[in-house]
Amino acid sequence: MTEIPYRIVLIVGAGSGISASFARGLAAAGLRVGLAARNAEKLAPLAAEIGAGAPQLHENVPNNITTYFKTGGGDHAAAVRQADQVLRLRLVNNRLIPTCLETRAILAEPGVDDGLTLYLPSQVPHMHRRWIAETVGIPEHRLRIVAPDIGGGFGAKMHLYPEELLCAWLARELKSPVKWWESRSESHQATSHGRAHTELVEVAFRNDGRILGMKVETLGNVGAYLSNMASGGPTMSVSYGTGTYKIENFEAVAKVILTNTVPVDAYRGYGRPEAAYIAERTIEAVAHHFDLDAVEVRRINFVPQSDFPYRPYGSLSVIYDSGDYQGCLDKAVMAFDYTGRREEQQRLRSAGRYRGIGVAAYTEMCGMAPSRRLAASGFDRGGWESARVAIDSSGRATLYSGSMSQGHGHATALAQIAADVLQMPVENVDVLQGDTKQVQAGHGTFNSRSMPVGGSAVHVCAGRIVEKAKKIAAEMMEVAAEDLAYEGGSFVVPGTGMAPLAFAKVARMAYVGHVLPKGIEPGLDETLFYDPTGMGAPSGVHIAYVEVDPDTGMVEILDYVAVDDAGTIINPLLAAGQIHGGVVQGIGQALYEEVCYDRDSGQLLTGSLLDYAVPHADSLPAIRSQFQQTPSPSNPLGVKGIGESGAIGAPPTIVHAVLDALAPFGIAHLDMPLTPQKIWAAIRNARAADGA
Repeated sequence: MTEIPYRIVLIVGAGSGISASFARGLAAAGLRVGLAARNAEKLAPLAAEIGAGAPQLHENVPNNITTYFKTGGGDHAAAVRQADQVLRLRLVNNRLIPTCLETRAILAEPGVDDGLTLYLPSQVPHMHRRWIAETVGIPEHRLRIVAPDIGGGFGAKMHLYPEELLCAWLARELKSPVKWWESRSESHQATSHGRAHTELVEVAFRNDGRILGMKVETLGNVGAYLSNMASGGPTMSVSYGTGTYKIENFEAVAKVILTNTVPVDAYRGYGRPEAAYIAERTIEAVAHHFDLDAVEVRRINFVPQSDFPYRPYGSLSVIYDSGDYQGCLDKAVMAFDYTGRREEQQRLRSAGRYRGIGVAAYTEMCGMAPSRRLAASGFDRGGWESARVAIDSSGRATLYSGSMSQGHGHATALAQIAADVLQMPVENVDVLQGDTKQVQAGHGTFNSRSMPVGGSAVHVCAGRIVEKAKKIAAEMMEVAAEDLAYEGGSFVVPGTGMAPLAFAKVARMAYVGHVLPKGIEPGLDETLFYDPTGMGAPSGVHIAYVEVDPDTGMVEILDYVAVDDAGTIINPLLAAGQIHGGVVQGIGQALYEEVCYDRDSGQLLTGSLLDYAVPHADSLPAIRSQFQQTPSPSNPLGVKGIGESGAIGAPPTIVHAVLDALAPFGIAHLDMPLTPQKIWAAIRNARAADGA
């Protein structure tokens, strides 16, 4: 092996975020390996044990709290004084592993002129180019990132990992390709995890179920080191903690806490599932406390449609642009046959069968933009997205998008948007993504931004193509451009007998170049950087029907209805697919998935799919997806984003359904995941307490 003259200290150990195989390979190459954090043999605890007495991980982070974020409005203390009742809850959002279909893989290939091509499954190829170039010391224009089909990302593939830097550095030093592929167990040990929150909630309310005030403390475990967006999850969870409900007295604090575990960062929904869980478990607790109907308590507390755009608790940074929560609830209740199912549930209960109905509503903010607003809140990467639409001389279109598909069907949806504006068959539009040498620039895909921001960029850019083509057509037809209309892929002069002029003929003349208006350049090729005026606020209501076997603790999901409002729906089939995928991940969190560490040794106990359970197809219901479309005013398409919705709505929906089934046993709360063992033990303990 080629001797490397540099002495590098590779930081590994609990929570370092680097795989064991890479550490072994570098050690074999003569690189020194050291431990990352102090007390790496112990696992820093969470919840009440945080603070004095906890193992100190970093000298410059007292009590292991790296961020302290406070938000709210109104007067919660006054709400408590006015309330008829006050409840306190402790909620846990279990730590999850993203479990992508394909693990991370890297191929670094040096080229001529000191260039380097990195094949990388990245959700954010252009961001990765900048991060790697700056860190390794490669001129950005000499580094090419190619992101092929990446086999799912869910947020985990939008962060900077040590292997990416090391592969790039080694390939340049060795002047030879370097390839690395993460095993499944290494993915569990080194790729970022998700969730890992503990929430302490106080809610003040009246006897009719009206909530007057909420107080929330979030403890967000982000692992041993801050990953790219680590502090965002805990801070967003409290920012959106009132959910779909009009709670004007709100007090919240988020503490971002370091522990000797794998770094925690964005995972489908990031911060919004945790926020929805806070709001929904709280509203459910109020309904359960008074034995009120869960649907009616939500109706009492919903933000009315007349209040949009709505700033929860008077927030300056959170703005829900549009919504119709009552409409979503009405549609879901009707599709589910809520009244009929309640009657059936009671009949079966008397026969010793335990079925439960779970209801949950949610809202969020997504489609990260605009850039200035993001920078003001600490996210300084920018919120715009780029699109380039290039028409060749035959009239075909090639679309270059800075968004990045993880399996969303972007090639179809973005082509549809362009084809709709250009009025051409969708098969005449080719879509290119994921190559920094060919695509002009971009921020990639996360936060359900591909359609609201990336799709809007395509829409506006394609519109510019039509406007330029109209000017050329006017010159060709010897009429004023304002007299022309574009209909069915041809330019026409309404009210006259002039023959239509096909777009393809205009495209040909645009490249011939001798019949052009004065001041118009040849060609039909436009590039746009689109920065929206705001973010969209998707919402929805999900309802589930389950049956619990008291002898085994097994849960069978009998039905699942999801009514989601993501504004304008571009492609209903792709949108339903996004809901289905998200709901399945939410079911996984509610019933099956949890990362476990040994508290004494810090050993990861769920290091493979033999130990970490994910949902199987035979455990899932036929998910019935419907949409309500309340267009967003913040972008020209009226879309809001849908990729995270299912994962936000499903966990509280399933938890509520299971707890409703367990209500006859007096079981009001269980922490996720609600595994058969946990349910069986709770039933056994409840029966023992009753002397049964």
